[in-house]
Amino acid sequence: MNGNQIQPGYHLQAGDYLQINGRVVKWDKYAGQPTRVLVYHKPAGEVVTRRDPEGRPVIFTQLPRLAVGRWIAVGRLDINTSGLILVTNNGELANRLMHPSRQVEREYAVRILGEVDEAMLERLRSGVELEDGPAHFDAIRFHAGEGANKWFYVTVKQGRNRLVRRLWESQGVKVSRLMRVRYGDVVMPERIRAHSFYELEAVELQALMQFVDL
Repeated sequence: MNGNQIQPGYHLQAGDYLQINGRVVKWDKYAGQPTRVLVYHKPAGEVVTRRDPEGRPVIFTQLPRLAVGRWIAVGRLDINTSGLILVTNNGELANRLMHPSRQVEREYAVRILGEVDEAMLERLRSGVELEDGPAHFDAIRFHAGEGANKWFYVTVKQGRNRLVRRLWESQGVKVSRLMRVRYGDVVMPERIRAHSFYELEAVELQALMQFVDL
């Protein structure tokens, strides 16, 4: 760099000329990229991956192109689950939002087919044993419905695979529709239709960064 060999730990500064294996690296375009966060409304049928060997639609083709870096999905939603998924170009932000130690709440609207009584709800709150260990809902709230179809809002603090579905199914009922409506303090705006996204504004982004101590 600048005609000299650099040592590990050196911090690049404005005006530095960097060459690696004889190739000039324009490193400055990677410096100071502003953090961006999108709230994407994933429909059922899309998968949260960059490429799907089965040719199914993927969320990343619906997002705007980045001149530098790439979009990172904060966690996943299975193919049959719709709703809010956060996408960011900041890897550290994504890691902190997903890390189990943060206990970030995820809230879902879920339509249940089957009889649900108070004893079942109490078991789901206190905890049931699944194939990968005990799990429970941190909160359950009845929303609407009569007869065999009822809507509930449920909250979990873990990102385990298909956790919400498996918890309900452990009680012998069926999840006929599942939609994530909140991740941490970020709520899905009602105006955002499926396949669309909303970019957090500066104040919202600052609040999210503070939420994970960045």
